[in-house]
Amino acid sequence: MEWFIDLFTKQTFIQAIIVLSLICAVGLACNKIKFKGVSLGVTFVFFAGIVAGHFGLEIDPQMLLFAQNFGLILFVYSLGLQVGPSFFPSLKKGGLKLNLLSFTVLFLGTLMAVGAYLLTGISFPISMGLLSGAVTNTPMLGAAQQALMDIHPDALETSNEMAMACAVGYPFGVIGVILCVVILRSVFQKKEARKETHDNPTFVAEFEISNPAIFGKSIKEIMKDVKFHLVVSRVWKYSVRDEQSPMGIVIIPNGDTVLEEGEHVLVLCKEAEKGMAEKLFGRAVKKDWNKKDIDWNVIDGQLVSRHVLVTKDKVNGAKLGDLHLRNSYGINITRVNRAGIDILPSSNLRLQMGDKLTIVGQSKAIDNVAQVLGNQEKELRNPNLFSIFAGIIFGLILGSIPLMIPGMSAPIKLGIAGGPIIIGILMGAFGPRLHIATYTTHSANLMLRQLGITIYLAGLGLSAGPGFFEKVMRPEGLVWIGVSLALVLIPVLIVGFIAGRLCKVDYSSNVGMLCGIMANPIALNYALSTVDDDEPSVAYATVYPAGIFLRVISAQLLILLLC
Repeated sequence: MEWFIDLFTKQTFIQAIIVLSLICAVGLACNKIKFKGVSLGVTFVFFAGIVAGHFGLEIDPQMLLFAQNFGLILFVYSLGLQVGPSFFPSLKKGGLKLNLLSFTVLFLGTLMAVGAYLLTGISFPISMGLLSGAVTNTPMLGAAQQALMDIHPDALETSNEMAMACAVGYPFGVIGVILCVVILRSVFQKKEARKETHDNPTFVAEFEISNPAIFGKSIKEIMKDVKFHLVVSRVWKYSVRDEQSPMGIVIIPNGDTVLEEGEHVLVLCKEAEKGMAEKLFGRAVKKDWNKKDIDWNVIDGQLVSRHVLVTKDKVNGAKLGDLHLRNSYGINITRVNRAGIDILPSSNLRLQMGDKLTIVGQSKAIDNVAQVLGNQEKELRNPNLFSIFAGIIFGLILGSIPLMIPGMSAPIKLGIAGGPIIIGILMGAFGPRLHIATYTTHSANLMLRQLGITIYLAGLGLSAGPGFFEKVMRPEGLVWIGVSLALVLIPVLIVGFIAGRLCKVDYSSNVGMLCGIMANPIALNYALSTVDDDEPSVAYATVYPAGIFLRVISAQLLILLLC
């Protein structure tokens, strides 16, 4: 029996693997524990590690450091790789507004963390640990710990106290954001429900071509002088008939489609601009095309809508306009989905491996387009391990470059969190232009991320466990709890009200943005239960990449400046 006890107590590499795996298994088993439908998810691994460390379970410090850091590197690089394709498109148009608002949350929270350090007497590393927990951002904690150890290699105890502070702030970060969502829902969602019928951004209307000024002109010529945005999605060509459609056919138009007198068009525009569209095309047909029960398959007849995947290497990085798909095959690409973000298709958009295109057209034409793009899902199942390991190498090299800033006693390094996430984002965004296959399936990327963050949290909790409860039970522990709640509630509610009142951001995008900058998928799940669409997920993905990057970098800068 002694050999069995040695497996858990004698410090060997086998013991290290067993202990970390045990902590991970116990923590993940606790995922089922929920309070009013809310679970802390993978964070239970963190607390399982704290309990194990509290009761004296320990492993070789060097092995613990390796496992913890490698887990963090694997997580942040995989995260950068996943969000990279949508990182720069998300900054455009509405995404720019959401990111600016999210940066305001980040700025206010950071300012408050500095204020807590100056006003409450807690040390600045502790304040950063509380902030990392309040924003549920463990990569931020890892970056701050590494920056602290770079300038003070003997500050291991302080580094562990930062982890303790993060553990205190984390549950209040989860609960606090959910409470903010509840408050914002009560203020904004009911008002938006009353306005919804008067402001439908996707209004569909039918017109009969009766304006002589556009008879015989192409859509490209007609749209040249139009000052408002609209899309002609369908044209009824009564002059073209076949056996299946003796009264004429429905086509998906392109810029060269010529409109003739008496034809009907289906137009997407804002409801407030329907009158201007009627002046342009002619008489409006009194039919409600905005009902949810419309069967578009019956209307389109021989037209179908299908998803086609980009899986051919030669298409990876190619501009959509250079492929001439619309004019060559008579199809219409209505949407490009990349890493969960819908991107407006344009001629300058570069396709990337794994892009999912929504195409409308005749079935045979879509089959031909599918051959051009690949559409072989099995090709996407093979993981591109070369790009993963090569990216980690370059990320660590970048993170190790010392950057001297005037007035600072020590050089700044992006570190094991900042370097890999930057390279991951760049590889995901620009790798296809260099014909580097960086695509991994969502499930494969999620597996890498979950594996990395689970190992990291297990090691982090194990290192923070000794002395954790003694520290929290002291009066200063109450101060930590109060600061954590303030770091969550004040910035989120202030920016939430500014976004809803002044910036006119709708409730769904507002709460999704706030969950994203707070890196809080648990709160996002709750937010999704309060709406009927996936707008919170889109907003979350829009601000998350830049948010986590700035959190990681700002943590290091502040530690170097104030420690």
